Amino acid sequence: MKIRLTLIISLFTVLGAFGQTNILGPLNGDFEQGNINNWSAVEVSDTGTEYPLGIPGGVALPATNAEIIGSSHTRPIYYFGTEDCLNEGADFLLGMGSKVIKIWYYYGNETPDVMYPWNSTWDTNVNSLVEGLEQPYIKEFFAKPFKTFVLNVAAFANKNNIYYWKDGISKAQEDQEEEEFYQFTKALLAKYAGTGKTFILQMHEGDWHTRGNVDANTPASAAIHANMVKWLNARQRGVTKARNESKAPNVAVYHAAEINIVLNSMNNGQQNMVNAVLPYTNLDLVSYSAYDSCLKPAWGDNHSFLDAVRYIKEKMPDSPSHGDNNVYIGEFGIPENEFTPQQIQDVMKNTVNVGLSENCPYIIYWQVYDNERKYQNTPIPIHANYEARGFWLKRPNGTNSWHYNYLKSKIAE
Repeated sequence: MKIRLTLIISLFTVLGAFGQTNILGPLNGDFEQGNINNWSAVEVSDTGTEYPLGIPGGVALPATNAEIIGSSHTRPIYYFGTEDCLNEGADFLLGMGSKVIKIWYYYGNETPDVMYPWNSTWDTNVNSLVEGLEQPYIKEFFAKPFKTFVLNVAAFANKNNIYYWKDGISKAQEDQEEEEFYQFTKALLAKYAGTGKTFILQMHEGDWHTRGNVDANTPASAAIHANMVKWLNARQRGVTKARNESKAPNVAVYHAAEINIVLNSMNNGQQNMVNAVLPYTNLDLVSYSAYDSCLKPAWGDNHSFLDAVRYIKEKMPDSPSHGDNNVYIGEFGIPENEFTPQQIQDVMKNTVNVGLSENCPYIIYWQVYDNERKYQNTPIPIHANYEARGFWLKRPNGTNSWHYNYLKSKIAE
């Protein structure tokens, strides 16, 4: 933060004598009431100009529910109309009023042609994260009036095995990771300077990938966690280096890890990313894919999710850009075809309200169109609601879900 408490006191004294109350009045009121949280939004010059606080080239942090509440959009098993499915789903989310979207960018073999196949012809001859920015569908997507784009993204250096670091990571491999994220961040900052957009570069559900399976009861080894620390910090160094060098105004790029097992660590001391990786990183943000706790209200437990978010905050080092409010809900949801209406309402309301009360910068629902079939032998695209699990805002029959109506109402608050 460029404004320090002593500097503000001096400004009150010196500039106040020259009648600069238009600059200092709001800050003075906050100061006298002991409320300095508002100061994280802007810094104020002696000309009255407002600049975003935090990292160089940053943008103002999320201020409205529309800038906090969003949805993932990936690998839909149905679609509507003739527009390419990446932009079709994005347009639907914009219509709900959200300014936050999460997609798969280039994430190893999970490339856009795989994740967004409908009504699309992708160029598959892309050899770097930077080259991907020139894909026509991507250019159209990033031009849309979202404020924040959350991207699952991995370096191309080990495209066919993006979790190679589990077996060890050399200094040369760390340097490769750092360089790719440096080049990608630099390209984003240059290309989208002045737009007010924020890009968050993250990985997906890391606790599963440290294990190599989805067995929550058997944690990864200490060696794998140590390798992950090196890998994540290398990615962060690339992002930070590009930010520090950039003079691009009104655009931001942050880096995040995503964790997905918290209760086992919080309740039993199990070694997972939250307590064995995060404390040894210097990440901008951490994403919580929250199914181990967010579904608890369906069975009457309204406390575990809040406790989990607070536990992550304890373990996650503060960041220059977001302070101790650097934990966001990167994935939550509850499938309509597997729970009762009351259970759905209890889960959705608890997750969103806790996320807002805990100052989570983003709360990202899973997802716009469902990506999971109820019966694996059902051909896709599907056409009937019963053929999917029900992780959706818009159903296959074209109707909007309760999830949609609830999130839309929260965004409008």
